[in-house]
Amino acid sequence: MLAKRIIPCLDIKDGRTVKGVNFESLRDAGDPVELGALYAQQGADELVFLDITATVEKRKTLSELVNRISHKINIPFTVGGGISSVDDVQVLLQNGADKISVNTAAFRNPQLITNLEKEFGSQCVVLAIDTRLEDDGEWYVYLNGGRVKTDTRCVDWAKQAVDLGAGEILLTSMNHDGTKQGFALDITRTLADSLPVPIIASGGGGNMQHFETVFSEAHADAALAASIFHFKEIAIPELKTYLKGCNIPVRL
Repeated sequence: MLAKRIIPCLDIKDGRTVKGVNFESLRDAGDPVELGALYAQQGADELVFLDITATVEKRKTLSELVNRISHKINIPFTVGGGISSVDDVQVLLQNGADKISVNTAAFRNPQLITNLEKEFGSQCVVLAIDTRLEDDGEWYVYLNGGRVKTDTRCVDWAKQAVDLGAGEILLTSMNHDGTKQGFALDITRTLADSLPVPIIASGGGGNMQHFETVFSEAHADAALAASIFHFKEIAIPELKTYLKGCNIPVRL
């Protein structure tokens, strides 16, 4: 069995790492270059760097910051935010990114996924889905950093995106984001069991047992978290030792 991955996420706004609850009430969490270097040293398997207001503010991800971070780490590094073309991705890869994450632009123009897959390979293309469980019991896709609801079901969009060439899904439950009450097990398991690509669970990680559960019960391939790492509530080496003790395959 492939090792399960632990992935710290750095949400970037105005060049700083920030973290909120349910996509709101952002607070400062530190310098992204320093945090990225720390997590690499601690044994994180990958990093995800999301410029969370790039789409809303209609600007491109900060390639200079990507370059600075890439020189400080030696683990795979995914970058997202404001990416809408092959040229955007080329710039980020040249500045040290290993993979890119697309969200709103890919939903608005699904052909973008195929274009990126043909140019860079599916292993480079991560589709980020922000989803919310609504009163009708369905999980729907949200765009623009969780600000815009669509009528598309999360499962339908994920399947379409994989067919178009996405090589990985970064699934964030807006209901669980920042709550530290545990990951969204049902929708994560649905995607993990029905799609042939890795699923990264995001939103709700608050203690070590939550990580064990999302791997063992929801079959996630990776678990992503932010505030518990940024504010030193859980140390990555301790988390991995705990998971190993639960018979979850991880790289120590």
